[in-house]
Amino acid sequence: MSDFLSMLWQTAFFFSILRITAPILFAALGAVVSEKAGCSNIGLEGIMMISALFGALSSYWTQSWLVGVLAAMLVGALVGFMIGFFALKLKTDIILAGIAVNMIGDGGTQFLLYLFTGMSGNTSGLTTAKMLIPTVKIPLLDKIPVLGEIFSGHAVLTYVAFLMVLLLWIMLQKTPLGLNIRAVGENPNAASSVGVSVLRYKYIALSMGGALAGLGGAFMSMYYSQSWNVNMVAGRGFIALAAEAMGNHTPLGAMLSSMLFGLAQAVSIKVAGLPGFSSDLVSAIPYAITILGLAIYAAMRISRAKSVHRIRVPKAMR
Repeated sequence: MSDFLSMLWQTAFFFSILRITAPILFAALGAVVSEKAGCSNIGLEGIMMISALFGALSSYWTQSWLVGVLAAMLVGALVGFMIGFFALKLKTDIILAGIAVNMIGDGGTQFLLYLFTGMSGNTSGLTTAKMLIPTVKIPLLDKIPVLGEIFSGHAVLTYVAFLMVLLLWIMLQKTPLGLNIRAVGENPNAASSVGVSVLRYKYIALSMGGALAGLGGAFMSMYYSQSWNVNMVAGRGFIALAAEAMGNHTPLGAMLSSMLFGLAQAVSIKVAGLPGFSSDLVSAIPYAITILGLAIYAAMRISRAKSVHRIRVPKAMR
């Protein structure tokens, strides 16, 4: 027990929480944008897998990590747009469209990897230093004991993930684009009556959400795993959906919930290395936290709905 507690107070542990949180946060922010437009995009898992593959391949073909990241964003946006096309244009259930994307991300990516490279399973044989997202030492901060060890030396995309929380909040709350996205999600009929194109902004929101999830995929293949691997996303897209719901569909809430799941995964990784702990049991910790979090969120929603009902319904009519 003492070994476990001492492990939790190491700066490396807090460093790993931020590193593990980043890909979940990207996907959770993507879910926030889509949800604000009234679209539930459950295809985040598949988008991350597909974007991770094309990010890794593009960075290999060009020997530039930046091109790989941009390619992952573009592919994520295109897949998000594709989900919108099937759901909004062809009237397919958006949940079924998301499931299809997840299936493509699971099996289709393996076929595409073999088609493009003749390899199967992973791209570790292609990895070079130029393909990997660089880390950044923050001047002055890296000289401060403890804080420097926790917050300095992360990958570029780790800082981008947390910066996106602020940028997305500004976009949703302070810009015409964000206001129109929210209007379309909250009351599409009212938005349409004042000349706002409902379909247009749903497409934009789904594409933006896909691009953000694409950044999470790029982080996984070009930094976290340093190559593309089968099942490398490992449920992070679904965890991101839970984080977005627990965060009450807001960027800040999604960030805090993502950090909670990052903490759970960091604990499971550290505990797996300690003697006396079953690796199978430990690996279930993040998913158990997901179920618990969703149960708490559902209970809060039910309680809030009952409170609103009591306020709106006169006492004599109850």
